[in-house]
Amino acid sequence: MARLFGTDGVRGVANEDLTPLFAMQLGQAGAYVLSKEKEHKPTIMVGCDTRISGDMLANALMAGACSVGANCVFVGVIPTPAVAYLTQKYRADAGVVISASHNPVEFNGIKFFDGNGYKLPDELEDEIEALIRGNLQDIKFPVGLGVGKVKYRTDAREEYINHSIRSVPVNLSGLKIVVDCAEGAAYYTSVEALKELGGIIVAIHNNPDGTNINSNCGSTHMEELQARVVYEKANIGLAFDGDADRLMAVDENGNVVNGDQIMAIVGNHMKSQGKLKKDTIVATVMSNLGFFLMAQKNGLTIEQTKVGDRYVMERMKEIGASLGGEQSGHIIFLDENTTGDGLLSALHLLQVMVETGRTLSDLACIMEMLPQALVNAKVADHKKEKYLDYPRVAEAIRTLETKFAGEGRVLIRPSGTEPLVRVMIEGKDQDVIREEAEKLANLIQDVMF
Repeated sequence: MARLFGTDGVRGVANEDLTPLFAMQLGQAGAYVLSKEKEHKPTIMVGCDTRISGDMLANALMAGACSVGANCVFVGVIPTPAVAYLTQKYRADAGVVISASHNPVEFNGIKFFDGNGYKLPDELEDEIEALIRGNLQDIKFPVGLGVGKVKYRTDAREEYINHSIRSVPVNLSGLKIVVDCAEGAAYYTSVEALKELGGIIVAIHNNPDGTNINSNCGSTHMEELQARVVYEKANIGLAFDGDADRLMAVDENGNVVNGDQIMAIVGNHMKSQGKLKKDTIVATVMSNLGFFLMAQKNGLTIEQTKVGDRYVMERMKEIGASLGGEQSGHIIFLDENTTGDGLLSALHLLQVMVETGRTLSDLACIMEMLPQALVNAKVADHKKEKYLDYPRVAEAIRTLETKFAGEGRVLIRPSGTEPLVRVMIEGKDQDVIREEAEKLANLIQDVMF
């Protein structure tokens, strides 16, 4: 049976895979596991993105948490990093975000933070999952005064904005910035924060209606933002995803600047100021080969983890690093927040531009992006971890690894959030690696169907 938790919580089609009953059970099991050692009545901070199923699932989850004796504080539509920050600030026992991040509107998800604002390690997720699979038999349900209640707060997003501005108090006067809010949780917080810092803001996709989140916009659909930056003669474009925990940028010429490039720009600037702890950046195996070559040239150390920003975070905590993230735009500034934070990432990138007086295209030249092809193979969710069990697939992977040895690399991994096996190849010739990646992805799809 497939594991309920992926790399970023529980995901699925709302009301099909992720039903209100399932959300209630996650609320019950999560509240129990994350607060069972506490002697006081536990409190759980809950927020959501803008998708239409958020209210349904948030209320079901909070009902579950209240049924095991926990109180809930519902902070409404708010970025994921805001929930992480508020959970630790107010010393709540746990935080929960109802969001499917960059996925289409029909999907939703539930992810937990512990009382310190960190995503849960595998062991705690396994404990929550075991309770649900065991029909919650180990939980005692209180009655009377023991039942929890829900408190509603409308000021939380302002607190997050103020925290972000205090963390990176950059003067954006004179900078024209196009902001793509992905019709998601950034629609208010990011726009208001950038305005308060003096930026000339052109906001797009900032009118969420519950159905349009991530629809041809945001960090996974950059084309409109690229064109708009050029049309507006803007200094930079910023693209968030549905829950605003990731950032992708666009330079003044309309070129995409991804998470690897942002970490290279900001990391080297932090190093020059003595603010990059141990001169180290934590990144995943999916980072571009050019990122590692950049690090060698500039005296940086790169620590690698498997894909998933929570694995990046765990390694950052282990070694005491201050910067880490993913090519996809999840970037963590551990001195300021405990998870990927799109707004903080944007402010740090803008700060480098302001303090150096350089354009983003000039700054991005610090690393060369080597040709990279990423193709997804659609497979059944319960099969995606077992791709090496298929002899034809395993042999094809070995053949490609031999072909690209010394001048590129081959990376195959199951998606942590979707029923996909991802095929990534780096090499010198874009056409060749794209063709090989597509051939392997098609083989995986055919053999594992």
